[in-house]
Amino acid sequence: MDEQEFLTGRFEEHRGHLRSVAYQILGSVAEADDAVQEAWLRFNRSYSSEVENLPGWLTTIVARVALTMLRSRAARSEDPLDVPVTEHVQPNDGVAFDPEHHTILTDLVGHALLVVLDALPPNERLAFVLHDIFSVPFEEIAPIVDRTPAAARKLASRARHRIQAAGPPRTDLARQREIVRAFLSASRRGDFNALLGLLHPDAVLRADHSAIRMGATGLVNGASAVAESLSGRALRARPALIDGTPGAVWTQAGQPRVAFAFTTSAGKVTAIDLIANSEHLHALNLVMLDDG
Repeated sequence: MDEQEFLTGRFEEHRGHLRSVAYQILGSVAEADDAVQEAWLRFNRSYSSEVENLPGWLTTIVARVALTMLRSRAARSEDPLDVPVTEHVQPNDGVAFDPEHHTILTDLVGHALLVVLDALPPNERLAFVLHDIFSVPFEEIAPIVDRTPAAARKLASRARHRIQAAGPPRTDLARQREIVRAFLSASRRGDFNALLGLLHPDAVLRADHSAIRMGATGLVNGASAVAESLSGRALRARPALIDGTPGAVWTQAGQPRVAFAFTTSAGKVTAIDLIANSEHLHALNLVMLDDG
């Protein structure tokens, strides 16, 4: 393997995470993709084997790029390039959210959160997103926003208060929980028609490499194929919050083995991501829910 292939491989391992970070900061899929591409160019130019925490370093790069884009947009008083969509996000490390942060994030999911974030000043938005959503320490956020760690903490705190004052509704979260519970129940019963009724016609089922090694199919397209793939397969999966979003987790000996990350829209399941990679599972904020 030559050096270019090596660098490409290392970057691709973290592309999904970086896209999530950029998307939450920018609220635009198109701009997020641009930010990740710029991050790749910078990574390709400046990578060193001496970097100890590659995910953290890449997160810092894409955050700096996204902040510059956000400030430029604010200076031009522009709106995001496209309508926000719900995307699964993964935090940067395994730091657990405190109860206050968790309550805010479970009240604000998908589109609702992005609408509120769009009203925040760039520095506040970045500090809140990196810390409260991706658990990046304030010591790492501070140099990105040219502040001390204490000042960066205040930025996130102000953002948190603004978000709380916006008073987002809980209905989206409750509806998503209902959909996931109904999906799990139908899967356990092997009720193909019920599963089909809960899935968007273009629904997809995606599995990471670890889940594939456990027997899952890498990519399944279409409601019928997804329903067939999961019918009778969720016998031991339990409802859970995955980074504040309703989903499910299969545990073994008390340890999470596979996370089922659901994406929903207009009352239908549009995507399910099977996450079995141990490092990714450790990084997720998992809260098990009652199965009733």
